[in-house]
Amino acid sequence: MRLSLGDKILQRTIYILLTLLAVVMLYPFWNSLVISFNLGSDTSLGGVTLWPRAFTLENYYIVFQDKRLLNSFGITILRTLSGTLLSVFFTALLAYGMSKKTLLMRKYYMVYFIVTMFFSGGLIPTYMLIRSLGMLDTLWVFIIPGIISIYNMIVIRTFFSALPEGLEESAKIDGCSNYGIFFRIVIPVSGPVLATISLFTAVGHWNDWFTGAIYITKDHLLPIQTLLRQIMNSNIMTEISSSNAIALDHINRNRTVTTKSLTMATMMIATIPIILTYPFLQKYFVKGVLIGSLKE
Repeated sequence: MRLSLGDKILQRTIYILLTLLAVVMLYPFWNSLVISFNLGSDTSLGGVTLWPRAFTLENYYIVFQDKRLLNSFGITILRTLSGTLLSVFFTALLAYGMSKKTLLMRKYYMVYFIVTMFFSGGLIPTYMLIRSLGMLDTLWVFIIPGIISIYNMIVIRTFFSALPEGLEESAKIDGCSNYGIFFRIVIPVSGPVLATISLFTAVGHWNDWFTGAIYITKDHLLPIQTLLRQIMNSNIMTEISSSNAIALDHINRNRTVTTKSLTMATMMIATIPIILTYPFLQKYFVKGVLIGSLKE
């Protein structure tokens, strides 16, 4: 199709605006990454923008001396993996049941579920409930309260409803049970939507600092984002040096790190791992969001 002059101008204008928007959004992250690889004493002089002027790994060396960081990193990985798997499984199981038109009182269930999306009991009643269930200062507080997402359930239910009915009918003819249909037929063909929901859920678990700040008082159970918030709200150099003698000795001998350089290194350690998951799920992401949204 041949574009008119006006369409070409509009197209190039859109490309330019989107490019500028991408630069504006990516630059703060890139600059933080650059500072994390630059000598703190050199960064304090200013002018470090697009590339490290005095490259060093010292900031990361000192940060990784903090055993709390490594422990919190492990807690976050464990929480993200187990929480994502359990959440996607139970949410998909609920969505499969809600996709059946023969389900009794299906509309009333749906109204009940949707109400919970907009109204909650509040922070204090929720805290009292979690305390009464004995989940304070346990890993379960990261997983069980949010194990089912109604929004994700609606997305998965829409996908399940768009699947050909012949798939299940042929499986029933062969004597397959409902659970067999779910695990052997529905789940294998639902890769795009499940990958998309898994990405949403994993990012939510990884970035959540609030749960740890409210329900966790033991340092060895703090996730990385909660620990990062605590560090950034205090003096990071004091926090790290007070918890590790090796880091304190290194800081005193070299005196090239600063609060800003250590903060940026800590931020990168907490941010980059979850960003690296996007390229592996990108091919499923667009398809998973769009599939089932249109019906012929």
